[in-house]
Amino acid sequence: MTEPVPALSHLDQAIAGTWRLDPARSEVEFHARSFYGLVTVHGQFESYDGTIDLGREPAVQLTIDAASLTTINARRDTHLRSLDFFDVEHHHYVRFLSTSAMLQGEMLKLHGHLHAAGKQVSIDLEATLHPVDDEFEIDTTVQVDQRELGMTWSPLGMLRHPTTLTVHGRLIREPSPTPS
Repeated sequence: MTEPVPALSHLDQAIAGTWRLDPARSEVEFHARSFYGLVTVHGQFESYDGTIDLGREPAVQLTIDAASLTTINARRDTHLRSLDFFDVEHHHYVRFLSTSAMLQGEMLKLHGHLHAAGKQVSIDLEATLHPVDDEFEIDTTVQVDQRELGMTWSPLGMLRHPTTLTVHGRLIREPSPTPS
């Protein structure tokens, strides 16, 4: 006897197809505690591309131009782009690729790999998807131990771990390809 196929929820139907993160209305940020945890360094990436398509593998992809990071401190930004951290000369991109994605109500549960500075870590995260008119708003926060990505520079233990990564933004529907 075959098991009944669960009915798709309204959100499952609405999210069908490919959705792209709109950079004009989105942010990709990081927060790292430094100075023995007394100060939090806030930064963001200015250039990135992200998609969600629950009918594809990988269902979720985020590609960030590592050189586009800014903390509004030129000296610190140069150091973060160096071999001590992102090593943008050899590793231009930070990437997240999902290996599994499950939508439960407005919660998108993801497992995948974060690639940065020539290394990768497995991460689990949850993202909320809220319908807004004919688009979606997405929010997710995950903590990553930057040391697992080889980012171990921390004189006298000044840098704390983990680093918090946040994505907040709008998803817009990717136009369907037109048949030729």
